[in-house]
Amino acid sequence: MENEIVLKSLKDSIKTKEKFLTKKNAALVVQSAEAIVEAFKAGGKLLVAGNGGSAADAQHLAAEFVNRFEIERPPLPALALTTDSSNITSIGNDYSFDQIFSKQVRALGRENDVFLAISTSGNSPNITKAVEVARSMGIKVIALTGKGGGELAKKADILLNVDAKVTARIQEVHITVCHILCELVDHMLFQKG
Repeated sequence: MENEIVLKSLKDSIKTKEKFLTKKNAALVVQSAEAIVEAFKAGGKLLVAGNGGSAADAQHLAAEFVNRFEIERPPLPALALTTDSSNITSIGNDYSFDQIFSKQVRALGRENDVFLAISTSGNSPNITKAVEVARSMGIKVIALTGKGGGELAKKADILLNVDAKVTARIQEVHITVCHILCELVDHMLFQKG
């Protein structure tokens, strides 16, 4: 029985990734990497946020840019808005949990930045509010979603939606996309031509 669970999970993960593997999605991932590269070249940064497992993905992605991914290169400016517990708890306490990211975007974001919003449902209120603030500030928004994209499908400049309903499978594609973004950005900035 346990072996069947393992095999089913792995097969479902592979199927979800294969379903995401389209020319359209590949082009959107490249477009996302180009937006991040453009931001870095203009002196901007990458802001990333998500909840739960997506918060961990935000931190993971920011670390890959600030430290390094697979090549030796200078650190790149990326910031996970999920890591400052004092900001998160004070905003949540004084205002609401829905504003924990939007207030940080307002304080830390600039016009040349990119905001990568991660939400498996596409409907997380604190993420959608942060996207609204980012858009109002002229910050380009990339949304990494699942389940049809939810509210973020209407608000993002670039939508990377995983056509799946199971959160774990969506997150497995999300982290793969994040790693591909790192590889593409490194290639575009440091290895191309």
